[in-house]
Amino acid sequence: MAEEVILLNFWPSMFGMRTMIALKEKEVKYEHREEDLINNKSALLLEMNPIYKKIPVLIHNGKPICESVIQVQYIDEIWSDKNPLLPKDPYQRAQALFWADFIDKKLYVCGRKTWATKGEELEEAKKEFIEILKTLQSELGDKPYFGGDTFGFVDIVLIGFYSWFPAYQKFGNFSIEPECSKLMDWGKRCMERESVATSLPEPERVGGFVLQLKKLYGIE
Repeated sequence: MAEEVILLNFWPSMFGMRTMIALKEKEVKYEHREEDLINNKSALLLEMNPIYKKIPVLIHNGKPICESVIQVQYIDEIWSDKNPLLPKDPYQRAQALFWADFIDKKLYVCGRKTWATKGEELEEAKKEFIEILKTLQSELGDKPYFGGDTFGFVDIVLIGFYSWFPAYQKFGNFSIEPECSKLMDWGKRCMERESVATSLPEPERVGGFVLQLKKLYGIE
């Protein structure tokens, strides 16, 4: 029986990018369905994720899997014959999950503040954002990837934000490179992978989307 794999997604979502990359790393054929999150969520999205009503939703043979980090774990377990994403060692696996949790709790909220706030709140957000990236850079160390020599789970969880970095810097009027050059080099390294390069949108397109959001929310 042929497997049916569908991904409900919205192109600027750094969370959906994770699932796309994981599927491509595993060479899984899937149908990509673009959602209009701002104006018109599909009936399928509301049916498949009735709790959060958010993308990405991975639908495997009719069964929904929600939340991107859970999806990447699921993909790694179901298609275990190619390109392992999570370490087999329990301690290393726990560490990878810790950093994924850190990224989800810290980076998205702080990144949003770089274009959605102003004044003192913006200045604090910029400082916090750089500190978060410095923490991640310290964890990366001199390794090519977070898990060592091989592109893996934490790289997949973080790399989607790389396509948003130029927008954060433009609208927040700050620069990441001076204090986080190793992390930026890591981003460029990841972009050399076909799975990443074909999943991340052009930064200019993300910048245009942020402008749309600012108008939508009345942010000057």
